[in-house]
Parts: sequence; structure tokens; C-alpha cells
Amino acid sequence: MAYSLDLSGRVAFVTGASSGLGAQFAKTLASAGAAVVLASRRTERLKSLRIDIEAQGGQAHVVSLDVTDALSIEAAVEQAEAEVGPIDILINNSGVSATQRLVDVKEEDFDFIFNTNVRGAFFVAQAVGKRMLARSKGALPGTYAGGRIINIASAAALRVLPQIGVYCMSKAAVVQMTKAMAIEWARYGINVNAICPGYIDTDINHHHWETEQGKKLVNMFPKKRLGQTHDLDALLVMLASPQSDFINGAIISADDGFSI
Repeated sequence: MAYSLDLSGRVAFVTGASSGLGAQFAKTLASAGAAVVLASRRTERLKSLRIDIEAQGGQAHVVSLDVTDALSIEAAVEQAEAEVGPIDILINNSGVSATQRLVDVKEEDFDFIFNTNVRGAFFVAQAVGKRMLARSKGALPGTYAGGRIINIASAAALRVLPQIGVYCMSKAAVVQMTKAMAIEWARYGINVNAICPGYIDTDINHHHWETEQGKKLVNMFPKKRLGQTHDLDALLVMLASPQSDFINGAIISADDGFSI
């Protein structure tokens, strides 16, 4: 008997959707039937992605979002729900990094990473979570009670890596944030989980893997290979689906064994 995960009728809000994993997440959710809201500062890239998704028969909408700006977060979520409908699924994906030794980190470097990876991720989840809570309590209309929030952390949250210490700290905070939200919101039918990807080959970092340093790093991996953006597809759709109802507060490594 065939088994399928169908997200038809659901609305998914994807942050950092203009490239890399975010763009792949959006395409994957659209292929599974969800109406996808593409959110990022780079709206021109989002419009191109929307065209690609619609060409494959999917449904996509574009909103401008700067996760470091509380007003931008609120406006983006309000626009998404006004134009598409209540958000059932949040993919909290926006993130930044910088390569430097801890002794070289300046205040602005620290704030750059934490403002996006921690503060931004928290207030996006809070903005969406408030609406999910209100619908579960009957204070807002909506087809579904509850929801799915999937925070994108990193293998670096579980294993400290050289020269990206502040990034590791920020993603460890996302892991704890996930657990805290999962506990507080569980009784309202809101499942909050985190995916911790390993090293994935994307358009942003592709050039690095051709360098000597990049090749040396890949050689340290258990299977001596990079992940591809599509390697997270099945996990993402499963966590977004009604079938994941018993999975809450989970921190799931998807790193080919790198963080063991």
C-alpha cells in the first residue's frame, strides 16, 4: 500500500526563502500541496522562486521580511494571513554566520549573528505562535487548531566547530528555544521541533567546497560527502504533516552522522 504525506489546504510560512535551504523547503512544501508564503528581504529572488513553484503547479506568495525588525515581522505575518489565510506551518529558517576566532569577535559581529539567528527566530515564532494559540482557544477563526513550527538549527548546535563559535552558540540557543516552546504550547496542539542540518552544498557556499580548506573539511565527514538540499525533504514534510502529531520538542540531526 502506498503511503503519502499530503499538505493540501495548509498554509506554510518560510523565512529565508530566497536561496539555499529556504528555497528548497518552499518548493518541497508546495509540491506536497501547501500554499507557501515566501519571506525574505530579497523579494526579487522570491518572485523568481514563486514563478518556478507556480510552473510546477504549486501555490506561492511573496512577502518582504527582515527578521531583525519587529515591525517587519508583524507586518509580514499579517500580510501573509490576510492574503493567503491562517498560517498552519512555520519554517523558521533565516540565519547568518561569520568565520572568525572568538578573540576577534566584536560587538557588532556578535549582534549580527544573534539578532538574526536567535532574536529574529524567536520573534518570528512568537508572532506566528500567538495566532496559532488564539485559533486553538477559539479567539481567531481558522480551519485547523494547532500548528507546526519547525526551527532550523544546525549540527553546530550539537558539536562545537572551530572559528564559528558564536554561530554555534546561537544555534544552541535555537535548540533550547525549541524545547521551551514545545513545552508551553503542546496543550494547544502546536508541535515545535528543530532540524539540525549538517554541511549542505548550496549556492551560497558552493565555491568553498572547491578550496583546499573545504576539501579537507569534507574529508573529515563520516561518509566524506556533502549533503544536498533535497536530503532534508522527507524529514521536513513529515514534521509539517498531521502524521507527526506525536513528535514534539524533538531535536533531529540530519548531518550524515557528523555530530556523533
